[in-house]
Formats: sequence, C-alpha cells, structure tokens
Amino acid sequence: MKIIPRAEPFFFPGGLTGCLVIHGFTGAPFEVRGLGEYLARQGYTVLGPRLAGHATQPEDMLRSRWGDWAASVEDGWHLLRGTTERIFVVGLSMGGVLALRASAHFPVAGTVAMSTPYELPPDPRLRLLKFLWRFMPYAAKEGSDWQNPQAEENHIAYPKYPTRSLLELKKLLAEMRAALPNLRKPVLLMHSRKDGGVAPENMPKIYAQVGSAEKDMVWLEKSGHVVTRDVEKEIVFRAVDEFIRGVMSDE
Repeated sequence: MKIIPRAEPFFFPGGLTGCLVIHGFTGAPFEVRGLGEYLARQGYTVLGPRLAGHATQPEDMLRSRWGDWAASVEDGWHLLRGTTERIFVVGLSMGGVLALRASAHFPVAGTVAMSTPYELPPDPRLRLLKFLWRFMPYAAKEGSDWQNPQAEENHIAYPKYPTRSLLELKKLLAEMRAALPNLRKPVLLMHSRKDGGVAPENMPKIYAQVGSAEKDMVWLEKSGHVVTRDVEKEIVFRAVDEFIRGVMSDE
C-alpha cells in the first residue's frame, strides 16, 4: 500500500492542548494540513490522521467500512491523549461527521465541524446501491465548486466515488445523527453558502440537534466545499483558533 505523495498523515508536537484534525470522504490529510500547520504555529499539538482506505488508491476504500474510518479517528485520539491534557476534534465534511460522532463517545474539550452533511441528499438511486455497487463500483464526481483555481489544481483526492463507500457514509451519518443530542461540550459549525458538495441547509439541521448549550454557526460567503483550502481559508483558520481559545478561557 503506497500513500499518494503529499497525502501523508501529519503530527506537529506543541503544547498541552491537542487538535485532532480529520479530512473528508475520498480526500486526504493534505486538505486539512494547512489548518494543522496554522494551529501548530499557535502552539497546539496537532495530529492529522489518514482515514482507512484513503490517500492510496480507490480500490482500498472499497474494502473500508464506516467503522474503519471511526477507528482511524479513535487511534488518533488515543495518540494525542498520551501527550496532551485536552483535545479538540476538528473535521471537514465527512471528517466533521466523524468529529461529531467521536465527541459523543470521548471526553473532548470541544468540536469543530466544517462543510458537514447531516444526511445524504434524496436520491432514489441510493436505495439501489446495495444491489448495484458490485456492477457499478465507482461513480463519477460531477462539477466543481472551487473558488480558488490554484488550490483546485493541486488538490489531492480520489477522482471518483467508490459506490460501496457511499453506503458506508449513509450508515455513518445515521450514527452521527443519533449521537448529536449527546454532545455536551462546545460545538462550532462552519459552512459556505456556495458549497456545491454539501448543501448549506445541512448546517442548521446539525445545529438544531446538537445537545450542547454552547454551540455556534459561522457562515462563509465565498468558498466552495473545501473551506480549509479555498479563498476564505484564513477566516476558517482564525475562527477555529478563536473557538479553542474561547473554550479554554471558560475553563
């Protein structure tokens, strides 16, 4: 198994506050690495794991299940737990789903979920996937919502969706929805109104179900789906840092 160049997981040692930064569906740690580097410069200890089946070849993802992705996050949690006093979990897209789910099972200090789906969009083909994926192992990615062409050009992700993995994503989303009312620590949600990958209305749905009394939504106006690498990434980076500092100031 060979990891795609520049798609490796990352670890930046720092202070006693840890940040577990999780990439998205068919993506790679590279899409959140810039955020990880920024947080490391603020003095945090940062870990960006590679989710099972990702950043190698699409065939590896076909063999992965949602529990394998969750286990990748849990492994990262335990690694950070050994070197830090508190951990914030930060996720992009499916990484946000995994972050929210993990936050209901682990004693996190706070959670940030960006461009995160609440559910898959209604599509009658989804009901057929459990029968069709063997004959149609991959689905094409349609369109692009990038606002920064240079970031799009050097982005790292699989060029197609493994259809079996869409079924696993659907199961993972159900796990997340069940976990949301159990979240008690602070939660920050971020989403762009121009997100062409996950519809913006997903964020208010997540917000409504989160059990924490300390929760907030930040709307971005110019970015596409990958807000950690698009035109408003600096706004995203600062918002994550300010959220973490705000939570720690209330301790």
